[in-house]
Amino acid sequence: MSAVLAHGIGTRADLPVPLSLAVFGGGAAVLLSFLGLAALWKTSRLRGDEAGRPLPAGLAAVVDSPVLTAVLRTVALLAALVVVAAGLTGPSDPPMNVAGYAFFITFWVGLVPASLLLGPVWRRVNPLRTVYAGLARLTGQAPAADRVERLGYWPAAVALLAFAELELALPDRSNPRVIAGFVLVYSVGQLLAALWFGAGWFARGDGFEVWSTLLGRLSPWGRRTDGRLVLRSPLDGADGQPPVRGLAAVVVVLLGSTAFDGVTRTQWWQNGPGIRGDAVVGPPTLGLLGVLAVVAVLYLGATGVAGRIAGTPDASATYAHSVIPIAAGYAVAHYFSLLLLDGQSTWILASDPFGRGWDLFGTLGNAVDYRAVGTRTISVVQVVAIVVGHVVGVVLAHDRAVRVARGVAARTSQYPLLAVMVVFTCGGLYLLLG
Repeated sequence: MSAVLAHGIGTRADLPVPLSLAVFGGGAAVLLSFLGLAALWKTSRLRGDEAGRPLPAGLAAVVDSPVLTAVLRTVALLAALVVVAAGLTGPSDPPMNVAGYAFFITFWVGLVPASLLLGPVWRRVNPLRTVYAGLARLTGQAPAADRVERLGYWPAAVALLAFAELELALPDRSNPRVIAGFVLVYSVGQLLAALWFGAGWFARGDGFEVWSTLLGRLSPWGRRTDGRLVLRSPLDGADGQPPVRGLAAVVVVLLGSTAFDGVTRTQWWQNGPGIRGDAVVGPPTLGLLGVLAVVAVLYLGATGVAGRIAGTPDASATYAHSVIPIAAGYAVAHYFSLLLLDGQSTWILASDPFGRGWDLFGTLGNAVDYRAVGTRTISVVQVVAIVVGHVVGVVLAHDRAVRVARGVAARTSQYPLLAVMVVFTCGGLYLLLG
């Protein structure tokens, strides 16, 4: 089961075009998009959080209703408690326990489409915020609430790295007790930090909330600077992401961990460093850190050169928003089939979460329908997700470049990051489809 929970499924043998053509075409699409932008997109057109058409007042009132928020948070908290309880007391056999499917697939993978479609949903329903609100009434004002902004997104990067270690490297990671233990330790750590730094901690330190918020930047729904709920272009939404400290670290962890997931599928890994599978933690951990280091060097090197050409300080933060759609594309490509196929197991096992012979929803006897999506569809979605993610990243980087630089520097400063994006596109497609 650990292999199922850690990787997407579906053979790539049914790719409609040869692998070499898919990889070449993906890189060419990114390059051609840049050439088109250089010719036609001379000045900055994106308006960030100033853009958007307000939704009707009645609809906005329903969406922002405190009652709806309370209901959603209550449901999320109850679901989280059931998953943890099932992990601790339910069947010890991973395929028979809902905890792994609910946490790794329905929550982690499902968070991507939910946030892309609806916005920063986890910030709205985060059960940790619900528990914190109750604890804060007892503990009073947080001692360091005025210092949380200085942390940037660095705590979230660490939290996401810890999750990546669990998902991709930790031995026995599919064990329901291990999963429940991680959720408990993670939750206690987040709550203790929030009691010190205040409610603002979750927007900086909860890796899951930060990831959902970044993905929500690509949603057609958002908020303008005046607080109005609006319908807007995802490009404007992503452009509105402020260059917070540590944002580059977050996107590097997201990209690098997904890339390492692809590496572990290769014959080289399975017959070499990963030959012992899930039995040891050393090689997977070193492999994960190694891939993260490669991604970090490529990104920081490219943005560093771009910054020197354009005279832009801290270019790694300036352009980090352009990597958000790339990370989203990688996530969709890697886990699309996992959510649609093995994600069905969550709802099947939810009928009897504790292994007591219940059938609460009448689904316990169901089997996963692996015909729900075909392998060719999976392959097409994988290619399109990666290529579209990179093309959108190129658009965001180009618009930012012509805003912060002038003349020839606005174009030439983009070359290093463009080269890295082409490498990411081709490398991502090869790891995924090869």
